[in-house]
Amino acid sequence: RVLARRAKFKEARGMALFDEGSRSRYEPCKVVAEIGCNHMGQVEIAKELMGLAKRAGARYAKFQKRTPKELLTEEQYNKPHPVPHNSYGETYGAHREFLEFSKEQHWELYKYGKEIGIEWATSVWDVTSAREMIEIPCDYLKVPSACNNHFEMLKILRDEYTGDVHVSTGMTTKREIEDVVEFFEATGQAKSRLCIYNCTSGYPVPFKDVCMLELVRLQETYGNRIKEFAFSGHHLGISIDVAAYTLGAKWIERHFTKDRTWKGTDHAASLETPGLEKLCRDLHATYEALALKGTDILDIENEQRDKLKYRKK
Repeated sequence: RVLARRAKFKEARGMALFDEGSRSRYEPCKVVAEIGCNHMGQVEIAKELMGLAKRAGARYAKFQKRTPKELLTEEQYNKPHPVPHNSYGETYGAHREFLEFSKEQHWELYKYGKEIGIEWATSVWDVTSAREMIEIPCDYLKVPSACNNHFEMLKILRDEYTGDVHVSTGMTTKREIEDVVEFFEATGQAKSRLCIYNCTSGYPVPFKDVCMLELVRLQETYGNRIKEFAFSGHHLGISIDVAAYTLGAKWIERHFTKDRTWKGTDHAASLETPGLEKLCRDLHATYEALALKGTDILDIENEQRDKLKYRKK
């Protein structure tokens, strides 16, 4: 049963693990610094965080785009923030409005990323946000776990946008994941544009609830049906992200901030600059290590072999 499962997993990934030479077919991991709303509503802080993410080694700086009055019910909009200490307004709606960037400000951040050498991306939470953000020629737009059943919005991303679509699967049933994949398959775009993230929706998530082997299940189910797999981690620290990469995640997304004590909901579950630097370092080291020997004795071993190998007859 185990061997059959492994064979199915290998087939689902659609590739042999190794090339004919010694190099594995792993690609360098694409690290996404999820700035989200950790900019506290200030474009200059957003730019500073983009610069810090770039220097740490991240490939993408990702934000969030909402239209609060469209996304929230009137009751949700007018309720107080559930954690008043983190609120930037008297109501939850006012808090969300304070943290939102305009379409023009997101364009500014996209262009700034090009200037400094880091790609911009964002998640979209509603129809208006999707229509605005598809105008920016970015590599991908993301659908958060909370909105992966919003098919009116998904239709815009599928039919009116040409970049890849990344979808998180926190708080999502297997049937709901299948619905998303089938929705993109209906127009023949799942295999060329759809990336599915393993994710648990919690802030922070204890390790026992990360459920990393869901990546294996996703690849067994969708390895020949979608483009790529990814991992969005809401856990503390960086001890398990390498596992996601070795299990087949080509993208690792982690929340990022300059100071975890700043006011806001996501800072406490975010990496600061030293943590992001170490994450990028460890993922690159893992990529370099995932290889077979090119020869029986490597160059680095020759001196040790001459000095230490047993020769007495």
